[in-house]
Amino acid sequence: MEIREIRAMRGPNYWSIRRHKLIVMVLDLKEYEQKPTDKIPGFLDRLKALFPTMIEHRCSVGTAGGFFQRVEEGTWMGHVIEHIALEIQTLAGMDVGFGRTRGYGEDGVYNVVFAYMEEKAGRYAAKAAFRIALALAEDREYDLTEDIQEMREIRERERLGPSTGSIINEAVSRGMPWIRLNRYSLCQIGYGVSQKRIQATVTSDTSSIGVELACDKEDTKHLLEQANIAVPKGEIVRTERGLKDAIDYIKYPIVIKPINGNHGRGITIDINNYEDALEGFKAAKEVSRRVIIEKYITGDDYRLLVINHRLVAAALRTPAHVVGDGKSTIQELVDKVNEDPRRGYGHEKVLTAIKMNDMTLNLIQAAGYSIESILEKDEVLTLKDTANLSTGGTAKDVTDIVHPENIFMAERISRVIGLDICGIDVMCSDISKPLRETGGAVLEVNAGPGFRMHLAPTEGIPRNVAAPVVDMMFPPGSTSRIPIVAITGTNGKTTTTRLIAHMVKMMGHKVGYTTSDGIYIQNHMLDRGDCTGPVSAEFVLKDPTIDFAVLETARGGLLRAGLGFHHCDIAIVTNIAPDHLGLRGINTVEQMARLKGVIPETVLPEGYSILNADDELVYDMRKNVKSKVALFSMDINNPHIRKHAKNNGLYAVYEDGYITICKGDWKMRVVKTVNVPLTYGGKARFMIQNVLPAALVGYIRGFDIRDIKMAMESFIPSPSQTPGRLNLFKFKNFSMLLDYAHNAAGMNALKDFIHNLDGTPKVGIIAGIGDRRDEDNIEMGKIAAEMFDEVIIRQDKNLRGQSEEDLIALLMEGIHSVDKDKNVKVFKSEKEAISHAIENAKDGSLITACSDVVPDALSQVMEYKEKEANELY
Repeated sequence: MEIREIRAMRGPNYWSIRRHKLIVMVLDLKEYEQKPTDKIPGFLDRLKALFPTMIEHRCSVGTAGGFFQRVEEGTWMGHVIEHIALEIQTLAGMDVGFGRTRGYGEDGVYNVVFAYMEEKAGRYAAKAAFRIALALAEDREYDLTEDIQEMREIRERERLGPSTGSIINEAVSRGMPWIRLNRYSLCQIGYGVSQKRIQATVTSDTSSIGVELACDKEDTKHLLEQANIAVPKGEIVRTERGLKDAIDYIKYPIVIKPINGNHGRGITIDINNYEDALEGFKAAKEVSRRVIIEKYITGDDYRLLVINHRLVAAALRTPAHVVGDGKSTIQELVDKVNEDPRRGYGHEKVLTAIKMNDMTLNLIQAAGYSIESILEKDEVLTLKDTANLSTGGTAKDVTDIVHPENIFMAERISRVIGLDICGIDVMCSDISKPLRETGGAVLEVNAGPGFRMHLAPTEGIPRNVAAPVVDMMFPPGSTSRIPIVAITGTNGKTTTTRLIAHMVKMMGHKVGYTTSDGIYIQNHMLDRGDCTGPVSAEFVLKDPTIDFAVLETARGGLLRAGLGFHHCDIAIVTNIAPDHLGLRGINTVEQMARLKGVIPETVLPEGYSILNADDELVYDMRKNVKSKVALFSMDINNPHIRKHAKNNGLYAVYEDGYITICKGDWKMRVVKTVNVPLTYGGKARFMIQNVLPAALVGYIRGFDIRDIKMAMESFIPSPSQTPGRLNLFKFKNFSMLLDYAHNAAGMNALKDFIHNLDGTPKVGIIAGIGDRRDEDNIEMGKIAAEMFDEVIIRQDKNLRGQSEEDLIALLMEGIHSVDKDKNVKVFKSEKEAISHAIENAKDGSLITACSDVVPDALSQVMEYKEKEANELY
């Protein structure tokens, strides 16, 4: 067996519209194609012994133990690896359950598809599952411990923390899109100009001054004292001498903490002698240069959470501790506490396991014990000097008992410091009484406070503290979205995308769009090349200057990683033709249609899927969409159009020389086709087919018909607006057409157009394409022989796995099947082919170059054009 490839889906994809996080492993079983599990002695027993919890895998049987039944009956190793990958992730604290194993299109090769929570953990699970299955098949011992722990550590490194995660989950529950901007906690909620950012629990609207104040405990204390809020008596010191003076002033007991610190780092509490004070001072100095010496306030530790200047939650925090039973050692007591199923590694569960680190050992020693000491029954021993949950502490929700005066104080503090989200640490004996009555004090104000203790307290009511954050970031009447139009299909995507972007820009929008030529933000090209995948889509959606996105969406990126967005407002499918077949398991046009059908399936219910009624595969996509449907057709009498009209549907047609939008039987003629430059006076019928869905987009978005007409009439096919799409250059004695036609469907459409153009002889520059089937390249040769009087074969810049000789031979086979005497020349590069054609052009000829590297070809042709102009003038 071998793994050929592992890909991670991150959005709607070929395998699932709803499940965005999927690993797709291409697995070649080799000899194991002939060894299903019932043919491997002892395989089921070894699988059960290693994974007894797999009894819960129902598989297609639908009952507990269903997967084991399948293994007993005999199933293939790809199916086994799928289930192992799911199970080991679950054992590592990532409960996932979706999986599929399907044929790849080659004997013994399968797509093994399974869900993941964290991509790196999912990729690790794929490789580990492969190793485990092989060990089971070969009857070798396998220790799962290392794999499970490694995946736990990957999960903790990669996943969002509980605070950030809760805010993102709340946003998702409201249908808001989001993007993770780095591998830590910086996230974007919303798209384009509507976006907001969060990092942990700091928002893009959080005051930087407020954060600085909260991080500077001296300034915080000073402001609170000025506002007549109770704070502990204290001093800021830098030296040991300053420490002595501060202690003489404050008196024991004291607490020492760094002036800049978080998560309890460098804090020492309840100090009652100078030796301990000096040790605490040194610990604080490791965190910051200046150190706070404060009166140690006794009482309970409370955290008050204020969001948007309103108290939303309060918790009583207790440091990690053990309670003696009179017979167990301290280490045994810690082990018993950690056996609590609510405790786990890192943030995987409600509580964190208690770690016996230096701080813990020091506290045990300070209490006069060792880890082997036995505590008296009911004796409490504190193991951490802070009450943070991340160090094993516990939290009890007390929101409902906070005294109104304390609520007023907390909300006032948030405004005094200037924080939209803040955690206020209070020490007092009873939070249900005013602080002035209990002698309590405010110890700290925290920017970016953790939410975990409120989301899942050890005791009491969980509080959805993420909801008020999202309410604050996106108040009623605001939106997190921008309009998204996605265009897919075999041919016409780029031109349709550019035409729509042109129209939307004319309506005053700031447009970002992606094409096979590059990424454009407000008509500025910011990246060059084929930018039709999810990374390019995210590039546009992350840009904070745009308010409208038009995204060309091709098969490559969709297969590689899924869509770069979860929902769009309008989707267009231009057509489906046999192109790029035989790649990554897509072997038929029906599979290609299913793949491209992902895009209309992501349209929001109130949006529109715009489908080509002249293409049966595209028309059939309407069965799977949840959105409204609009159709377009080159034939007003198309039966699908007529049926749609009877149902009062929206559609666009080419009739009587007009681009016409219809609703039921009502017609709105938009523009005469001869007046649309893109159609070359109506000669380029395939361009009319691109204009129709663009007109529908304008109508759906509420643009005036006159504005749509103006956009159509002002969009000129040219190197600047439609690079490589029907760019016609008039030289003195001949004409040259540059086009991106790169498959049989595109060549056939171009053939009809060229037939209507003047120019004799007609010379064509073509190339074989390495990632097409042999029959596709042969067909390209046939069409070229029918289109052109002379054919020039040039080499593709990227051979994509094929040899030059093989590609030339396939094209020649197609050409000679039509005309054995066809005049054919071969050149090594596109540059040489274009130079030869131009320099040897006959008077009145029409040269057509089918280019794959449009910018290079355009530059070369325009250089010749400039050279001719200089010679004439």
